[in-house]
Amino acid sequence: MSALTPRQINANAIESRGQARNALIEQSHQRCSALGLKRIERPDFEPLIRSDLTLARDRNTRLSTHAAPVMELLAEQIVNTESMIVLTDAHGTILHTVGDDDFLERAGKVALAPGVSWAEHSKGTNAIGTTLFEETPTLVHASEHFMHANNFLTCSAAPIFDPRGNILGVLDVTGDHRSYHQHTMGLVRMSARMIENHWLTDDFKHRMRLHFHHRVEFIGTLLEGIVVVGMDGKLLGANRSALDQLNISGAALRMQSLTSLFGTSVPAVIDHFRAPLAVPMTLALADGRQFYAQGRFSHASLHTVGSALADDGARSDTAEIAPAHASTATTTPARPSAVEATADAVRPAAPGQRPSGLQYMLTGDAQVKLVVDKIQRVLDRDIPLLILGETGTGKELLARAVHHDSARARHPFVGVNCASIPESLIEAELFGYEEGAFTGARRKGAPGRILQANGGTLFLDEIGDMPLSLQARLLRVLQERQVTPLGSNKSISVDVAVIAATHCNLREMIEKHSFREDLYYRLNGLAVRLPALRERSDLMPLALRMLAAECPGVAPRLSERVVGYFKAYHWPGNLRQLSNVLRTAAVMAAGEPLITDDHLSDDFLEDVKRARSSGAARPVEREESRQAPVLAARPMVPAEIDGDEPMASEPAEAPVATVFAPAAAPSSKTLGEQEIDMIRAALDAANGNISEASKRLGISRNTIYRKLRWNQP
Repeated sequence: MSALTPRQINANAIESRGQARNALIEQSHQRCSALGLKRIERPDFEPLIRSDLTLARDRNTRLSTHAAPVMELLAEQIVNTESMIVLTDAHGTILHTVGDDDFLERAGKVALAPGVSWAEHSKGTNAIGTTLFEETPTLVHASEHFMHANNFLTCSAAPIFDPRGNILGVLDVTGDHRSYHQHTMGLVRMSARMIENHWLTDDFKHRMRLHFHHRVEFIGTLLEGIVVVGMDGKLLGANRSALDQLNISGAALRMQSLTSLFGTSVPAVIDHFRAPLAVPMTLALADGRQFYAQGRFSHASLHTVGSALADDGARSDTAEIAPAHASTATTTPARPSAVEATADAVRPAAPGQRPSGLQYMLTGDAQVKLVVDKIQRVLDRDIPLLILGETGTGKELLARAVHHDSARARHPFVGVNCASIPESLIEAELFGYEEGAFTGARRKGAPGRILQANGGTLFLDEIGDMPLSLQARLLRVLQERQVTPLGSNKSISVDVAVIAATHCNLREMIEKHSFREDLYYRLNGLAVRLPALRERSDLMPLALRMLAAECPGVAPRLSERVVGYFKAYHWPGNLRQLSNVLRTAAVMAAGEPLITDDHLSDDFLEDVKRARSSGAARPVEREESRQAPVLAARPMVPAEIDGDEPMASEPAEAPVATVFAPAAAPSSKTLGEQEIDMIRAALDAANGNISEASKRLGISRNTIYRKLRWNQP
């Protein structure tokens, strides 16, 4: 038997849809007959009285607000086609109509006007009423209407749902049956989805959203799926395209989390899209299907997690799944609206290009660059990494960057803070336990953090605080690559890359017999030390990056006095403390263009004064002292930022050299001259490609044109 041709397959599909529609119309006719309706009878001309219509419109103000601009766009598509657009509430009562005047007059003769109910029980089979009953897009053409008076109409209607799946109303295009066009239903369905997407965004404007599709170029179009994610990882809502693509109901989706459905987590998503030039990430379902996704963050949601990356201990005691990254995307997704778009942030990388997590660590300090260079030499060589450094220096951020750049990036990154888990529980947390292993355990047991990291990276933060009794068992797991849960006699094979971190002097602990020497050498394949913030030469670039993350859009500038405080302070809390100071200042200065003393916390100002009086101030590098006294943080562009107002096409930017230049030997060049040198170097590296240079620098193409034009010889 020969295979069907594409034409035959398409014909069969059309025939199948036609049969389904015929069955739907027939079922509706049967319902109308059962209700006692007659096919030949005068239409019900009794609309709601004016006060009741006003009340109905008031109850549906939000629906009307979201629908109005969509109806205007749709009206432009059907102008002069003897048609009208109808918006109803969830009961089928017409709220608003838009259309050709002469057709509106004809429609009024069959009571197709505001205040009239077009539910099935009132008007028989019709697109509006049948759509409400079936909760699915419905076409009713000519004599398919139950009442003969409506046979001159052709009606295409689609339901409008809220994010929880409740029907809000119906959008309908009705016209003369002689002007029927097969594409009308497509326009109506897409318009209804536009309204739903606007409603979803409005409902969850302060939540994280993932916009996804299995084809990257469809991100940003009406075909994209949208899921809303709470900061605990639970899925709060989705649009219909998301439910269709995932083949799941709204109720079932709300029982899922990012981890259970997509195999990732909120911190992992934030880490990905806070990286420079982040490409759409790849999400995978349990059945193997993959989607490209772009993150969208509101001002409020970014503020909630603004210091997540700097706080290297805040999340270490939770298992997190790092995402796989889209390394083969070659097409450009359609641009979102002006409210949501920022620069070229949503464009995928060039073929084979993948943003480096380790490169993101580089903001100009030579010591950090040396650490990154060392790690890059041993990446994917099965050499354990030991990260040393004071609390708050970014040890977990570095570990995540290593995982991001490794061949294990498609597998879990699981962090364990050995200092934050009670000693009585850390063994069960690490190795897992069987049912009934100890009092208070979960009934079905738990796999443990090591098994959760299988195939990926296990990050053991503050390893120096691990109880001595557990160190021998951890060593055995690392040597034998097998783990035995508590209460079990069965060993399970495990494959993990191990990264350990500590602020302790492990050699001194070995001498005091509080840390096993054999475990130390097992963990210490390569030891690197992250410098304290007071030892780094990139304080201001770091501060500007953090401030930009706290203030999407146009961030406030730092006054000369504040810059002086920052340079003179010794920062005992390191990056974590800097992040907290900037977060507080950003909140205090909300809506103001300049951060001053008034926006800094009193305890920080007192610490600065004490440091100055005691002579414990941070040495100020000559390179920093040449920077402009008033600094502005350039808005970060990796993720699309939603705001209440459209963003400017080219936001204010900090000097290129200030934000992106590596530490250099003292130079007689001005800051502006250094900027031009950096732009020209980036252009040379990109073989003159302006777009590529703008991506590498993180500035817009217009900025490159402008700065080079201003500095022509």
